[in-house]
Amino acid sequence: MSRYAAVWQVANRLGVVAGTPGELLSAVLAGPPGTLRIPLAPDDDLARSLRGLGHVDVVTEPPPARPPAAPVDPGDPAAVCAADPLRVTEAYETDPDPRGGLRAAWLRAGQSLVRDQDPADRALVLLAALDGTAEPRLRAALAERAAAAAWNLVGSSRRRCTALTTTPGGRRAVAAGPAERVTALACLPDGTRLVLDERGRLHPRGGPGTRLTAAVAATLDSHPATALAAAGDTVLTGDRMGTVHAFSLRGVRQAALHSGRVTALTAPAPGSAYSGGTDGTVRAWRPGRAPGRTPVARRPHPVTALHATGRLLAVAWADGLAELHRLDTGEVTAFRPGPRIRAVAVTADGTLVLGLEETLLHLAYAGRTRPERSCG
Repeated sequence: MSRYAAVWQVANRLGVVAGTPGELLSAVLAGPPGTLRIPLAPDDDLARSLRGLGHVDVVTEPPPARPPAAPVDPGDPAAVCAADPLRVTEAYETDPDPRGGLRAAWLRAGQSLVRDQDPADRALVLLAALDGTAEPRLRAALAERAAAAAWNLVGSSRRRCTALTTTPGGRRAVAAGPAERVTALACLPDGTRLVLDERGRLHPRGGPGTRLTAAVAATLDSHPATALAAAGDTVLTGDRMGTVHAFSLRGVRQAALHSGRVTALTAPAPGSAYSGGTDGTVRAWRPGRAPGRTPVARRPHPVTALHATGRLLAVAWADGLAELHRLDTGEVTAFRPGPRIRAVAVTADGTLVLGLEETLLHLAYAGRTRPERSCG
């Protein structure tokens, strides 16, 4: 098995995002000790590296048998979308030819591409991973093959993003990059942006702030926050103990919603909030009322980002999955871009915005939902 494919498959087993052996080893060390079962030969280089950490017990399993197949043309978009993804990965690893940008896109999004999925969905992932230097023919060919996917790619820009929200009313997305050292954003009705910095402190930008935001900022100076949201005259924060706080001029209301750190907050309207945590749950809460016992969503991975507009709720998970929940119907549509998702937003017209390590994606739901398949 190729080096790239081995890393991606083990990362998928672990529920983490890792594009390189170094990123995978860091993710293993950051996780709890235990037993790790991996589809690799006992003498595989990656298996030896994982054993060398001494943090987990590594149990190797025979890689799945693959029937003989004809060689893959790594320059043909139709071929790479339909072929065995492990063979495609091997072809790109052994041949450094850029193939017009197709090779770089595959290696960028490979952790998603090695999963079992329809050719149309694979074409969409590849299309989203193309950069500005890719040959125009590739973009056209992949767009044609992605026409049957559940999403349409309506925009892509090469920019790094660490936080997303929308302007009041959800008309457009607002993004912050790593140079700003921002972990969360919220927009007030007067146009002021509230920024949560890397130390968990609050700063108003683009406006003077209010008496309330000054009071919240003073509170966070001594009790740093881990998440931020705002709606109307309420500012919400989360903390490392799993509690969500709703600040208003009428006082502070709070609820212990999570076991472990609150990682994300969103408030689609005054009096309505959703929170996500390291415990892998998304919960709804109306400040002043007892929280419901049943989470809106639950997965065995931490929540990394949330955003809601109207009856649409976007959720990003630590294993690289983005979901768009239609709260009125219960329908959930998913997308895996491959790289880590740092931030999400959903606009009033239903556009899903994903902030990745190096890319900002805009996706529109095409009305075709498929259940996510298991790791290949």
